[in-house]
Amino acid sequence: MPSNRTLHVFSLLAVLAMLAAAAMIFLYAPQDALQGPVQRIFYLHVSAAIAGFACFGLVVGGSVAYLWKGSVRGDRVARSAALVGLVMLTVNIFMGIVWAKPIWNWDPAQTWDAKFTTTVVLWLIYGGYLLIRRFAAAGRAQMRLAAIVGIFGFADVPIVYESVNWWRTLHPGPVLVTAGGPAMPAPMLQTFLVTQLAVLFLTGVLVAIRYRIEVLREEQARRQQTAMLELAAE
Repeated sequence: MPSNRTLHVFSLLAVLAMLAAAAMIFLYAPQDALQGPVQRIFYLHVSAAIAGFACFGLVVGGSVAYLWKGSVRGDRVARSAALVGLVMLTVNIFMGIVWAKPIWNWDPAQTWDAKFTTTVVLWLIYGGYLLIRRFAAAGRAQMRLAAIVGIFGFADVPIVYESVNWWRTLHPGPVLVTAGGPAMPAPMLQTFLVTQLAVLFLTGVLVAIRYRIEVLREEQARRQQTAMLELAAE
């Protein structure tokens, strides 16, 4: 587990990486000829979604490790990644709504969109996962139930990804790379790649910080339990 000093260094690097990404988004990438300045939301909107998917992949890995080998570390990784993934997916959904309103005059309450709907379903699944971790009785039964939800919930990730191909939807098809090559100018693609790396790095740092918090909470709970047993023994 990284030390507090290491986490501080990584946190600073993550902030600098996000600032570099912001500089590229607003100062380097050209303005889209059709959508104007609002198109710049794209870089963070898509990057946050991919970061969220990566977190939910960690939830699956940690959950499998727990169910297969009873790994407490795996369970800790899963619950740490689930929270960060939900934050990233929230950013993705919010930025998407902000982007879609001026471009499509879109109201999510009135017009159905496959990608938006399946993304919200994914948000609800992992929101439910966190509710299980928060309110279900602590113990191995809770861990097993959460692990099952975390594993099966990931099935919605490929559905979100393929939704633009399976249903008629407001969202466009692939916008990064197509069969004919890059689907956007090189400066835009470079800006996206830098932003994606920065967001993934930030996400990894947040998961590590959350993991550290979970370890400290468990240690505190053990100390409190030991103190209560000692008092009872007296």
